[in-house]
Amino acid sequence: MPDHDRPLNEQGRTASASLGSKLQLVGWLPDLILCSDSVRTRETLDVMKEHVPEFRNVEVHFLGSFYSVAAMDGHTAEHLQDTICKFARDDISTVMCMGHNRGWEEAASIFSGLAVELKTANAALLETIGSSWQEAFESGAGSWTLSSILKPDGFDAE
Repeated sequence: MPDHDRPLNEQGRTASASLGSKLQLVGWLPDLILCSDSVRTRETLDVMKEHVPEFRNVEVHFLGSFYSVAAMDGHTAEHLQDTICKFARDDISTVMCMGHNRGWEEAASIFSGLAVELKTANAALLETIGSSWQEAFESGAGSWTLSSILKPDGFDAE
């Protein structure tokens, strides 16, 4: 089976539910979700929606590029920036981007200026300021604050 079509396993379902609950607990509920179109990423979002009702009415865009860009060294951060600026209106304050590693930890590292390590089902919570998404990204690499890395229960030792 091609990796893109691989379904979410039971451990992934448990991790997705836990991570969704943790995002809700810390108040990081998205106004917009940009998500890889892979089967397991779609299923991850479905599980989050089952466990956190606030996720159900959020605007979602499924993007094939969020699957492929992670394998392209050095391009994920730029692609995330371009995609967020394309889809996020200025009244949107929280965007959740769901995708695949290795590009995602590379992007979080570039945005924060820190060495960010992301394991399965981890969420890097990044903050910055700006009156628009374009302005937020104009502050440059390393200017975002890494607020936290959330890990699903039982995955801390991974």
